[in-house]
Amino acid sequence: LANQVKQFSSGLAQRGFKKGDVFAIFIPNMPEYAVVFLGVASAGGINTTVNSLYSTEDLIHQFTDSKAKYLLTIPAFLDRALPAAKACGIEEIFILGEAPEGTTPFVDLLANEGNAPSVEIDPQKDLVALPYSSGTTGLSKGVMLTHANLIANMVISAELNTTDDTDCTVGVLPFFHIYGMVLILNLAIYRGTKLVTMPRFDLEQFLQIVQEHKVTVLSLVPPIIIALAKHPIVDNYDVSSVRTIGSGAAPLGEELEQACAARLGCEIYQGFGLTEVAGASHVNSALTGVIKPGSVGPVIPNTESKIIDIETGAELGANEKGEILVRGPHVMVGYLNNPKATANAIDSEGWFRTGDVGYVDEEGIFYIVDRVKELIKYKAYQVAPAELEALLLSHTSIADAAVIPSPNEEAGEVPKAFVVLKEALTPQEIMDWVAEQVAPYKRIRLLDIVDEIPKSASGKILRRVLVERERARLAG
Repeated sequence: LANQVKQFSSGLAQRGFKKGDVFAIFIPNMPEYAVVFLGVASAGGINTTVNSLYSTEDLIHQFTDSKAKYLLTIPAFLDRALPAAKACGIEEIFILGEAPEGTTPFVDLLANEGNAPSVEIDPQKDLVALPYSSGTTGLSKGVMLTHANLIANMVISAELNTTDDTDCTVGVLPFFHIYGMVLILNLAIYRGTKLVTMPRFDLEQFLQIVQEHKVTVLSLVPPIIIALAKHPIVDNYDVSSVRTIGSGAAPLGEELEQACAARLGCEIYQGFGLTEVAGASHVNSALTGVIKPGSVGPVIPNTESKIIDIETGAELGANEKGEILVRGPHVMVGYLNNPKATANAIDSEGWFRTGDVGYVDEEGIFYIVDRVKELIKYKAYQVAPAELEALLLSHTSIADAAVIPSPNEEAGEVPKAFVVLKEALTPQEIMDWVAEQVAPYKRIRLLDIVDEIPKSASGKILRRVLVERERARLAG
C-alpha cells in the first residue's frame, strides 16, 4: 500500500498536480480508495469524495463548487460522470477498469518509481478532505476538513476502540461518507486491521464475507442492524466471530440494539458524529467506562459538548431536551464558498451547532432524539420521528418503518408512518398498538403499508422523498 501511495502521489506530481489542487473520487468501495485518498493527501492535495448515487446535476454542483482538477471513476459511472466532467472543465478523467477514448487508465498514474517530491504541509491549515454534506435543505455543502481535523478524530476514536492487526472488518458503508472514510477506511489502515471492501450492500454477500473472513468488528448503520436482528437468512451463516458492532449515522432504538446483540452474541455500541466534526463526537463504548443502551455515550476525549435551548440559545441542565453543540480539534474549518452557512453553524467561541436534538443525563451520557429540522410540530408539541420509528421497529411483525409530518389544518402537522410488514397487520391495528404506548400527542394519525423505505447510501431514511410524496398526494 505504501509503495502504491508513493507511486500515485508521484504520478500526480508528474502531471502538474500541486498542493491545494482538488481530486474528485467517484468510485464505489474498493481497495484502490485507500491508495487514492492517501496519495492525494501526501501530494498536498484535497480529496473531494463523491456520493456513488449522485446524478449528473449533483456531480456538476460538486465538481464546480470544489473546483476539482482531476476525476477518478469506473466505467459503470461514466454515463453520469462524463457529461458532468465536460461541463465543469475537469482536466483529466482516470478510469479504474477499461478506459474509453479521452480518458486515462488509473494504472498509468502508478507507472513510475514512486519518487514523489516532498510537500510542506501545515496540518492545522491545509485541507485534506472535502466531503459534501447533504443537509436537509438546498444544495449539498463542501465541508472543509484539515489534516489535523481527520487525524484528531481518528486518533481519539482509536482510543475508544479495541481493534488491532489481528482483527478483520468489512468496508460496507461508503468511503465517500465521513463514517466510512475516517472510522472504517483510515482507522483500519492506522490500526493495521484487515479490511474487506464491498462496493454495495447485499445482505447475503455481507453474511458470506463475515463467515468466510471470520470478521470480528463491524461499523454499521441501523438499517443493516435491523436486518441482522430480524432477517431469517442470518441463521444460515456462521457469524459467531463478530465481537463488537459500532452503530452510527442515525439513531438506533434500545430494543433493536439489544435484539441484535442477543442474536449475534456480540457487544453493540452507538456513536454520534457528523461530517462537520470529521467523524465521531460521542461514543458509547465499554472503554468510556459506562454503557447505557440507547445512548450515544459521553463526549469523546479532547472534545466538549453541551445542550442549548433551540429558541433562546441558553444552556440547559440535565435531562432537558435541546440542540447538541460540539467543540474540539476535529470541528471543520467551515463550508466551502459559504461564509453565511459557516457563521450559522459555528459561533464566535468555536461551538458547532449539530442540528440534532438530544439531552444529557446526570452522568454526562448523551441521548439523541432527532434532527431539529425533522421534528413534527403537532399543535404546540414537538414529536420526534426517530422515537416513533424505534417503537414501530420493536414490533415483531414490522420489518422497517419511517415517520414524517403530514400537513393538517387543525393540528398543523400530524405524525404519519410508512411501514414495511413481515406479517399481515392492518394500519389501524398498528396505530392502536402505538397509541397504547405513547402520549396522546405522539400518536400516529396516518399510516401507509409500503414495500420499502427510501434510504441514502449511508443508511439514513430519505424523509424528504416521503414528505414530497405526501405533499403530492395531498395536492393531487
